[in-house]
Amino acid sequence: QVQLVESGGGLVQAGGSLRLSCAASEHTFSTYNMGWFRQAPGKEREFVAAISWSGDDTYYADSVKGRFTISRDNAKKTVYLQMNNLKPEDTAVYYCAAQSGYSRAYVDPIRYDLWGQGTQVTVSS
Repeated sequence: QVQLVESGGGLVQAGGSLRLSCAASEHTFSTYNMGWFRQAPGKEREFVAAISWSGDDTYYADSVKGRFTISRDNAKKTVYLQMNNLKPEDTAVYYCAAQSGYSRAYVDPIRYDLWGQGTQVTVSS
């Protein structure tokens, strides 16, 4: 079974940037749609961004559109989330997740089958 490992989180000032990475353990990574979600203390897990298995299609939450960019490198079995102009409200644990490439349900976390352990992102004001 594919395992997902996130990295790249940390503490950054408002207006700064971070790039999260999510590395997969298996070559089947290229058949999965990939998503990024986040969860702040006391809040439900929310959709951030998703990318189709081919990389041709990307989707973003309105709250991050224009600031975050999702991308993938299937040869490296890795998906990225470039986060620019970070705001304190972006503070959360960020998770990457995988779903079948046949799915079109990018936003609903229930439709994802595999999850990483999460990486903390903290944005100070």
